[in-house]
Amino acid sequence: MEPQLNQEVINTAAAHDGPIETDAVIVGAGPVGLFQVFELGLLEIKAHVIDSLAYPGGQCIELYPDKPIYDIPAVPVCTGKELTDSLLKQIEPFGATFHFGQEVSVVQKRDDGRFFVRTSRGTEFLTKTIFIAAGVGAFQPRLLRVEGIDKFNETQLFYRVKSPGQFAGKNLVIVGGGDSALDWALNFAGEGPNQAESVILIHRRDGFKAAPASVAKMHELCDKHEMQFVVGQITGYNEQGGKLTGAKVTGADGVTRVVPLDALLVFFGLSPKLGPIADWGLDIERKQLSVDTEKFSTNIPGIFAVGDINTYPGKKKLILSGFHECALAAFGAAPFIFPDKKIHLQYTTTSPKLHKVLGVESPVFD
Repeated sequence: MEPQLNQEVINTAAAHDGPIETDAVIVGAGPVGLFQVFELGLLEIKAHVIDSLAYPGGQCIELYPDKPIYDIPAVPVCTGKELTDSLLKQIEPFGATFHFGQEVSVVQKRDDGRFFVRTSRGTEFLTKTIFIAAGVGAFQPRLLRVEGIDKFNETQLFYRVKSPGQFAGKNLVIVGGGDSALDWALNFAGEGPNQAESVILIHRRDGFKAAPASVAKMHELCDKHEMQFVVGQITGYNEQGGKLTGAKVTGADGVTRVVPLDALLVFFGLSPKLGPIADWGLDIERKQLSVDTEKFSTNIPGIFAVGDINTYPGKKKLILSGFHECALAAFGAAPFIFPDKKIHLQYTTTSPKLHKVLGVESPVFD
C-alpha cells in the first residue's frame, strides 16, 4: 500500500517526442529534492524531478511516514508524511514535472555544455544542470539470511511497515536492535488501533543501537508481560500448508527454540547502493559524492549534489543541512542557466519579484 499524501502528486510528464529540454533535472524526490525545487523556483528555474519510488517523500515516506521529526526549524514536531505534504504545498507555484518509478541510468556531457540524461523507462532529457538529491542512493533493506524464507516476502515476511493496520491482532516476531525494530515493537505492543495479539522482539545480543528511552520502555513492557525479548538469531523456520508458522531461534546457550508467529518483521537496516550514479565519472568517497561547500558542485561542472548523498569536511546528515545546501546549489547553478544575468540575493519577505514568482500579494508596510 503506497502512502496517501494530501496533495495528489502523480507522474506529471506528458508524452514527448525526443528529449525533454530543461534547465534542471533533480534526481530524488525526498525532502531535500523537493526543497531544491523551491530554491530553483525562486530563481525562476523550472525543474524535472526523477525518483525510483512511485511517490514523493523518499526515506521520510518509505521508512517512517508516521514517525515524529523534531529538528525542522520553526516546526516543533511533524511526521515524515506531514513534512512531505508541506513541502509539496510549498513548491506548488513552481510547476515542477515529476517522473516517478524510474531511475537515471545514463548521464553524458554534450559538446554544447548540456547533459543528456536517460532513465530506466527510456525518458530522455537535455538539461543544463543536474542536482543529485538521492539520499543514500538506491537503498535496499539488509535481508534475513535463512535459506528458503524469502518465499514469504510481503505475505508474512516484511522488511518495512507500510500499513500498520495489517498487523493488528496478530502474533508478531520482530527482529533487530536499532530504532526501527524498537519503535515498531513498542508501537504494536502498546494500546491503540494497531495493537498486536503478541510481540516478541529478537536480537542477537542484549545491547541495542536505539534510543535509550525506547530500550527502557521495551524492558518495562517485558516486565509487565506485555511483550517479550529473546536474545538469539533466527536460523530456520517452520511452515505448514504453505504458510510460515514459526521461527527457529538459536539462543546464546546454543539451544534452538521455535517461536510461533503470524508475521515476521525484520529490521537490519539499509544497505546503500549508489547504483548507476557510480558510473557517471563523479568523485566518490565511501559511497558518497564529494562536493565543495561554496556551491555544492561535484567535480563535474553543472552537476550538484545535496543531502545525504554528498560528503565534505564537517558534513552532518540532517534534513536541515540539506535544505541549506539546496540554497547554495541553486545560486551555484544560475550561471550555467543564465550566463549573461547577474543574480542578486532577494528576500521573500520584501521582494515584489519573489512575491510574483510565489503568486502572493506584496505586503503594504506603513
